[in-house]
Amino acid sequence: MLLFGMDTLTLPVKGMTCAACQARVQRSLEKAPGVATAAVNLMLNSATVTFDPATTTPERIVEVINDSGYQAELVAPGGAAETAEAIDHDQIEEFETLRLRAAVAVGLGLLAMLVSMPLMGTGHLAMDPLMGWAARVFNPPLSAAFPWLFGLDHNLIRYALLVATAGVMGWAGRHFYVRAWTAMRHGTANMSTLVAIGTGAAFLLSLVATVNPGLFEARGLAPEVYFEAVILILGLLVLGQALESRAKRQTTQALRRLVDLTPKTARVRRQDGELDIPIESVTRGDRVVVRPGERIPVDGRIVVGQSGVDESMVTGEPLPVERGPGDRVMAGTVNTSGAFEFDATAVGSETTLARIVKLMHDAQSTRAPIQKQADRISAIFVPVVVGIALATFAVWYWSVESAPFLRALTAAIAVLVIACPCAMGLAVPTAVMVGTGKGAELGVLIKGGEALELAGSLETLVLDKTGTITTGKPSVAETTAAAGHSVDELLRLAAAVERNSEHPIAVAVVRYAESRGIVPGPSEGFRAVSGLGAVALVDGSLIVVGNARFLADYGLRVEEPDMPPSGTVVYLGSNGVYVGRIVVADTVRESSSGAIARLKNLGLEVVMLSGDSQSSAHAIASQVGISEVVSDQLPEGKVEEVRRRGQRSRVGMVGDGINDAPALAAAAVGFAMGSGTDVAIEAGQITLMRPDLNAVADAIELSRSTVRTMRQNLFWAFVYNVIGIPIAAGVLYPAWRIQLSPILASAAMALSSVSVVSNSLRLRRFRPTAQGTPRQGYAK
Repeated sequence: MLLFGMDTLTLPVKGMTCAACQARVQRSLEKAPGVATAAVNLMLNSATVTFDPATTTPERIVEVINDSGYQAELVAPGGAAETAEAIDHDQIEEFETLRLRAAVAVGLGLLAMLVSMPLMGTGHLAMDPLMGWAARVFNPPLSAAFPWLFGLDHNLIRYALLVATAGVMGWAGRHFYVRAWTAMRHGTANMSTLVAIGTGAAFLLSLVATVNPGLFEARGLAPEVYFEAVILILGLLVLGQALESRAKRQTTQALRRLVDLTPKTARVRRQDGELDIPIESVTRGDRVVVRPGERIPVDGRIVVGQSGVDESMVTGEPLPVERGPGDRVMAGTVNTSGAFEFDATAVGSETTLARIVKLMHDAQSTRAPIQKQADRISAIFVPVVVGIALATFAVWYWSVESAPFLRALTAAIAVLVIACPCAMGLAVPTAVMVGTGKGAELGVLIKGGEALELAGSLETLVLDKTGTITTGKPSVAETTAAAGHSVDELLRLAAAVERNSEHPIAVAVVRYAESRGIVPGPSEGFRAVSGLGAVALVDGSLIVVGNARFLADYGLRVEEPDMPPSGTVVYLGSNGVYVGRIVVADTVRESSSGAIARLKNLGLEVVMLSGDSQSSAHAIASQVGISEVVSDQLPEGKVEEVRRRGQRSRVGMVGDGINDAPALAAAAVGFAMGSGTDVAIEAGQITLMRPDLNAVADAIELSRSTVRTMRQNLFWAFVYNVIGIPIAAGVLYPAWRIQLSPILASAAMALSSVSVVSNSLRLRRFRPTAQGTPRQGYAK
């Protein structure tokens, strides 16, 4: 929601690794003076802040984030496309770095495990199910294949492992310790804190056992080391982050595809001929030339030529739309057949495509209401886990007789590692990102997590009539010629007069005549009277076109129809003789009836809310299967009606996004119907890029699927910790004598994060139900 007098700022935030980090930045921003709202996104590593410029500044907001222990900086002003490209570049760089570190760390970890085989005795390695199994299975064949390995001095092996572990900790796992230290300096804790404490304790214990083994031997303990465990824990954690980073890139795939739709160059006609120039150099008014098969570089209006244009990236409809002189075209759409030239009307960040990219980026940066549940848990999660780890250590230390310190330390490390709250922080943002991206493919632009979540919970849907259920464009519905005259004569005379007018009814009459192959003749002395009609001379005859009152002024008595038609009646007289009538009506969209039936099947109460007369509104409602109609409503009346219904149910409003803007804002979710470059992006929380009520049903079904995915993610992230932490703490040991290895704990933690992201990615396969073949957009 935009607040009056407020500015909005989106900043990249570095250093966030888990839900606890996200919650820390979120709380810091919300407490900052002058900040109205803040949305911190772990997936995009960004913070979107709405603030009062009279109270605070962007520089101060950056300081707030930096003071919380993370890094933010102001970015140079640029288009949404540039921002998306920068995010994409950072994600690629992050993935490549993590992949290299994971490969080296996991490889060294496996090698370290092999080298550690001769050290495996009866201590912690034997209790560890992974290490115990490895020792029983691999030691006999390894000792036979590599007798020299088992003949090496154990101290030499320990020192070699010490050097390798220190290298991995300082390179592949360095970011864990840096972030943990930073968090500690700011009095907070995060996932890195858990990793640093767990692996740091294991390394220090192993270091002492290597440098001073006598300290253990004097107490009857074997000087066992955990170096291979430390390396594998860090390797598996970094591998999980690499897989997570790769999955993140998949969630932003829809945004990248949108950005890639804009051509890098444009062919412009100048005085010295046609020139291919960078897209940034195109200015308003330039004459742009587009050939068959090329993408349209900027928004504009066709001047010469015509062609079929594939607008599926905007509307979601696969069939090309015929465009000719006077029609508008959009950047990123594809010219399929003929060549044409157009004058540029919007360039750079002003194009429809650039606005869609910005809308999607902003939507993916917002938070869904369900996120608050995860935030409340994450805020206290890390301190609670540290407390559980300390309690686990104490219980093990005082409960077991054999090697109590080593066993207690192993259990505490496993608790710390397995409890990393990555999955909880990714549960909601990943679903929001994939859901909004899928919506764009369907021609449904969702403005954020709140709208995405609320759309599926709507109980009542209020539909405007004109431009929503109907096409919003008048067309000829009926023609009746008087005795002694023909319909062709009626249309020829009417078109000859009306071709001089820009009134929508006049345009509809001329278009209909031309569609029947009738060429309007010339006219002279055209005169229009507002609200009544027009008069002109055609072939020497005085032709009067208008309503019954207008023709009566010229002494013509018209034949009124027995039943008033659901439209506007235009009468025509020639030299005082009545010729006939033409009925012009706003026709129902072909898809409206089926879409409304589909909405009812989704469990919604559907109501028509119109400013038209009762007879006109009921006539349209009966055609599409709506039984409840509220007519004769001005914009303020529509707002009151939406609010009244909102007191007893959750109401969504669908309108054309202009006259219905107040009612759209008053509804729980406003759906703005849009078409072409006139799309009313700011009118509602959800913009329908194709003029089809099926898009509303698609949005509601997508919302329900996305919310279901969010809840699944949160459930499994929570259950994973509820089950995993007790097992790591040792609840299985009394019955089955099994103590969970920290290595297995790290693998389970990494798997949980990847599973949450993978579950969200299933939304990319979402397909709307009913109404024929599922629609595809730019990603097809």
